[in-house]
Amino acid sequence: MRKFVPRPGFVMQAFRFALDPNAGQEQRLRSHCGAARAAYNWAVSWVMASWWQRKAEASYGVAVEGLTPWRPWSLPVLRKVFNEVKKTDPRFAGWWEENSKEAYSTGLANAAAAFDNYATSKRGQRKGKRVGMPRRKSKHKARLACRFTTGAIRVEPDRRHVTLPRLGMIRTHESTRKLQRRIANGTARILSATVRFERGRWFVAFQVEIQRADRAPARPDVVAGVDLGVKCLAVIADNRGEVRFVPNPAHYDAALKHLKRLSRRVSRRQGPDRRTGRKPSRRWAVANAERNGVHHRVANLRADGLHKLTTKITGEYGTVVVEDLNVAGMLRNRRLARKIADAGFGEIRRQVGYKTGWNGGRRVVADRWYPSSKTCSACRVVKAKLPLHVRVFRCDACDLVMDRDENAARNLAAMAVAEATGTGVAGDPGVQAPKPRGADRKTRTTTTRSRKAAGGRAGGATLPHQRQQETRDRHQDTEAHPALR
Repeated sequence: MRKFVPRPGFVMQAFRFALDPNAGQEQRLRSHCGAARAAYNWAVSWVMASWWQRKAEASYGVAVEGLTPWRPWSLPVLRKVFNEVKKTDPRFAGWWEENSKEAYSTGLANAAAAFDNYATSKRGQRKGKRVGMPRRKSKHKARLACRFTTGAIRVEPDRRHVTLPRLGMIRTHESTRKLQRRIANGTARILSATVRFERGRWFVAFQVEIQRADRAPARPDVVAGVDLGVKCLAVIADNRGEVRFVPNPAHYDAALKHLKRLSRRVSRRQGPDRRTGRKPSRRWAVANAERNGVHHRVANLRADGLHKLTTKITGEYGTVVVEDLNVAGMLRNRRLARKIADAGFGEIRRQVGYKTGWNGGRRVVADRWYPSSKTCSACRVVKAKLPLHVRVFRCDACDLVMDRDENAARNLAAMAVAEATGTGVAGDPGVQAPKPRGADRKTRTTTTRSRKAAGGRAGGATLPHQRQQETRDRHQDTEAHPALR
């Protein structure tokens, strides 16, 4: 499917509002989200049926030419087949007319995307962790979400209601003024709307093509390096010598004592048990809802604080330098995992990325192995080792004594300046920084095979003692699906 490209001078932006549906509207919202999940499960089962059928036929000795044809998973094909099946299939025949067609299209589109992601990952064309085969979604664990792309999708002029297909007019918890006035002026156009249940309430997110006025940072010629940490959420140092320390609000730690008390209360109630079919008591549901409310408040406070921080940074500095942190690896540290997750390092980098584009700035991402903490910001000498518990940087060459995070932020700012001017300092990409013991980069003692390598599993060689065939890859023993070649 061709990707939508906004018009010149326009960008894609999302506007999200909390909803206050009544009892009937909430029931219809849940019905639409359940319909999307049912359509997704049907698509996964329909495509996988041909894969397992080919596996069974191959075990009977059927030739490759006589095997059942592969079933395609493109969205147009899934829509066509589903529209024929839904009228006769007992799983849909009795209730499919109660929901908008967009609900079923949402599930089918998600299934098509899931199979595409699996195919590209299997071929080694997708970055990141290997994607497995799509699986059916559980009614108890699946997220409630539904997307509308056609029909009556609008923000009402009273700025307190939104209209969605088959759901009608729903009241919003907050004013929609920031979107409605842009639509009235002709500088915004709604493309789609997604309803989602998260953090204990319903939200609607409008995908909007919006015309943004040209902006410029307050100080476009200033370069700022942002070093993220646990004690100080961010240390911002610019090339003018100014340093700012942003303390970590630690919202989760502040609520931890309250959460422990509520968790003990929940554990004393009679909760659900899927093994025995025991249903939760009313007192357990009340206590669990109160505990979840604290979690939701912590998440909202964290999101609000990160947005305010990144907006302030990108609105002031012309160039912002951030690090390419391995957050997933940092979370394996059991001593710091809770604080790192509470800080939201990955979200800060993501927000800085798109907000610099909105404000006319530039984002520079430092290499993951760039020794920002081990490099002296004065003489550029790199230390061999600098343990994490050492919070003060002491240079052995020029006797510089400075806070570890401040030193790292200064080095990040200097790296962007060196990249632009080519001064030949340690931050210059063309200059090799000294590595006395190679402590700033861990090297692998064994080599791994790429996903494109022939034989074995995609992503590495198969050891002799490992199983040569995985349950999820059984269908590949026969002729490979055309999309997986």
